Amino acid sequence: MSGKRADYISWDEYFMAVAKLAGMRSKDPNTQVGACIVSEDNKILSMGYNGFPRGCSDDEFPWAREGDPLATKYVYTVHSELNAILNYRGGNLEGAKIYVSLFPCNECAKAIIQSGIKTIIYDCDKYADTDPVIASRKMLDAAGVRYYRYEPTDRQIVITV
Repeated sequence: MSGKRADYISWDEYFMAVAKLAGMRSKDPNTQVGACIVSEDNKILSMGYNGFPRGCSDDEFPWAREGDPLATKYVYTVHSELNAILNYRGGNLEGAKIYVSLFPCNECAKAIIQSGIKTIIYDCDKYADTDPVIASRKMLDAAGVRYYRYEPTDRQIVITV
């Protein structure tokens, strides 16, 4: 009998790939972010991506990034992390991990903390020097939520559908 496969993907590769795949559902023309919430024993609990709330047509609400705030996406969009938390129907997320393709903003950090998620694994931190992310880190640190950057392996995961 031969040994097991040696080239299988790690848990971090698997769940980050799921988060990024979820982000591909976003209809935002500029930023597609996905999130995947995972139990302590590596079971997927929920997923989410950035978009408008249920019942708010993505053909009628704005996708603009600049201009009058009410004519931009920012006041209407639900971020991937919050969508993943709200999509969970199992009750308690205490001790869970969340994989997210973009470091959480301050509003998502509040939801992550309040939901009991204890670890954040993120891919990109392009807004690290902005007030929302600085505030996010401050709250996460104070609440004892661990976070670390996903270490890319440069492995290509190809899915043909």
